Amino acid sequence: MNLIPITTGPLGNGIQTTDARNLHGFLDVGRVFAAWIQDRIAEYKFVEGRDFVVLSESGNNPQGGRPSKEYAITLEMAKELAMVERTDKGREARQYFIECERRLVETPKFDPASLTRMDILKMALDSEERAVKAEAQVITLASVVQDQAPKVDALARIATSDGLMCITDAAKSLQVQPKRLFGWLHQHQWIYRRAGGSGFIGYQNRIQSGCLSHKVVTIDRSDGSTATKEQVLVTAKGLTKLAESIDLH
Repeated sequence: MNLIPITTGPLGNGIQTTDARNLHGFLDVGRVFAAWIQDRIAEYKFVEGRDFVVLSESGNNPQGGRPSKEYAITLEMAKELAMVERTDKGREARQYFIECERRLVETPKFDPASLTRMDILKMALDSEERAVKAEAQVITLASVVQDQAPKVDALARIATSDGLMCITDAAKSLQVQPKRLFGWLHQHQWIYRRAGGSGFIGYQNRIQSGCLSHKVVTIDRSDGSTATKEQVLVTAKGLTKLAESIDLH
């Protein structure tokens, strides 16, 4: 049963409190909250710091005007406010707060003097076990960071590089065989061959995304003539994308 939320803290010393606005809403009083709580405080001589504390001025006042105040009130004050309403809702709220107080009294409290030597030993062993596990996790994480550091540095250098490289050189940078990289690029639709062509061409979407580029290479033939050939190149961005791909490792 949790008709109205109960908290501890605002008044210190573990004193249970509830929000006066929540109580007001549950009781369905029919009066504006600010006027209701202020009149009840004055009428029944409730003392700030003992029976209630003003938590804040929320700044949200649906009626307009000054910011609304929030009140944390003790269960004793809540019971009295509920009782004076003389309604079914008031009686229900009062019984609820009485039950909350009863449960608090029945909750067993920790007594350090009741601990046996075996209890203390078990707590010490549990604490040591948790410390060993935590230390093992730290060592594992440190090892992972150390292992990943060269890869992170390499990716950072690649990402800031301005150069272009052919696929063979890109394979060397990625520490994979050129044949394997060519196959991966072809399989994952980075490059293709035109019908009847011998060289690879980059897919247009890879070029537009800045991962690949093309350049025209002039080739000297044995008969003294020249020919031009289009070569696909990998950009710094493309090399970074490839380095991050799990399929290449």
